[in-house]
Amino acid sequence: MLELQAICKHWQPYAPRHAAPRPLLQDLQLQVRPGETAALLGPSGSGKSTLLKIVAGLEPPESGRVLFAGQDITHTPPERRGFALMFQDFALFPHLSVQDNVAFGLVEQGQRKAAAREQARTMLERFGLQAYAKSKVWQLSGGEQQRVALARALITQPRVLLLDEPFSALDAELRLQLRQEFVQRIAEFQMATILVTHDETEARAMGTRGYRLMNGALAPQW
Repeated sequence: MLELQAICKHWQPYAPRHAAPRPLLQDLQLQVRPGETAALLGPSGSGKSTLLKIVAGLEPPESGRVLFAGQDITHTPPERRGFALMFQDFALFPHLSVQDNVAFGLVEQGQRKAAAREQARTMLERFGLQAYAKSKVWQLSGGEQQRVALARALITQPRVLLLDEPFSALDAELRLQLRQEFVQRIAEFQMATILVTHDETEARAMGTRGYRLMNGALAPQW
């Protein structure tokens, strides 16, 4: 189980220099069990993406703890957490092929490149991208790039899956298809998942439980 205990974080305005930090996350609490998805709603600037970065280990909390399976991982480096994080901007490697982008996490885990590429090709087939395996990611459309990022996030079967507006660049039909795919995968691999989205329909379709981030705390919605 993923657990956040009393997480606090302030946002420091860039200007003016004398402006006081603004509370962003205040004594935030959350539990997400394996196979569950906690859907987080809230306006831009409310701290949703910051919360994902804290869970991933990319930003430290000012106070509070992040635990997984009862172990305190607050100060564990991101690469040792076994979590997968996907933001809106894809974070794909422009110098690598589509296939090697998807295989990257497996190679980092120590798999041989040939075996990792074979698994990547299988994953690309599931996303309808097998024809682009040898292409560079910059040759793909925005929606296709997002599907590559989704495939890369899932292929390592992460312990925790962190999604920040993962379907925002996709058309309605593909959004629906991938929502269903993710719900099935999350249940199959028993991943604790946090989904950040502005789309309440999407949140309700995917979220086992839903919250709205308001005034630094999570208010249960369902």
